[in-house]
Amino acid sequence: MRRRTIILGGSAFLAGASVAFLSRSGSGDAVSRDSFDWTASGLRAGGTAGIPADLPDPVFREQPQCITTLAQTLGPCHTNDVPVRRDVTEGVNGLPTRISLRLVRSENCSPIEGADVEIWHTDTRGVYSGRAARMCNAEDQNASSVSFLRGRQISDADGRVNFLTVYPGWYSGRAVHVHLRVVVEGKELLITQLLFDDTLSDIVYQGHPDYAARPQRDTMNGGDSVFSAAEASGFIFDVERLDIGILQASYTIGVVSP
Repeated sequence: MRRRTIILGGSAFLAGASVAFLSRSGSGDAVSRDSFDWTASGLRAGGTAGIPADLPDPVFREQPQCITTLAQTLGPCHTNDVPVRRDVTEGVNGLPTRISLRLVRSENCSPIEGADVEIWHTDTRGVYSGRAARMCNAEDQNASSVSFLRGRQISDADGRVNFLTVYPGWYSGRAVHVHLRVVVEGKELLITQLLFDDTLSDIVYQGHPDYAARPQRDTMNGGDSVFSAAEASGFIFDVERLDIGILQASYTIGVVSP
């Protein structure tokens, strides 16, 4: 395997090399503030058009995050009848990002096959699609009639699902996040959210052409209204930058099996 720089929930390492651990703060706005040599100029723009289907396998931690993940409510921006699909973008612009999730039983970390996994998040402007609460897309009525950045996948024998999307935008009062829901055998087992490293978000928002026109975001992971600073550090994606200039975001989710 080629050496790939990976951000493990705020800690950087090279695949096949030793891990460099990041000291996290328990208070204030900064939960993860790693320093690494990524720049926005090396990241692809314009959405997922032309992204090959045969992307490298995601790198999951040898010791996965197989604890039961924090449960939340669906929230006002969830919608029903979300389609099963790999590419959830519907052509919207942004930094191409593949989100790979691995579903395991929290009691023994064994994979869960056949789980129905749903994700949803905002576009580069911080706008949700779909017929949801007014706060989700009040400034763009056209967004209510489409379903971009929403999708479902069924986990394979290894408990894995892969979504092709774009890096989420931000909106006031919230850290950069992706919502997800897990249903197994018709039973809703988990509703939660996952976060991105603060420094990575700074690189994207300050230099990437699809995001740079927006003002500076007002909320870091440690100041989020849903997660406490202590909680947030455990919910950050592990992120790789692939050779073609897209991001690979990975996380192992532990759930209590039905």
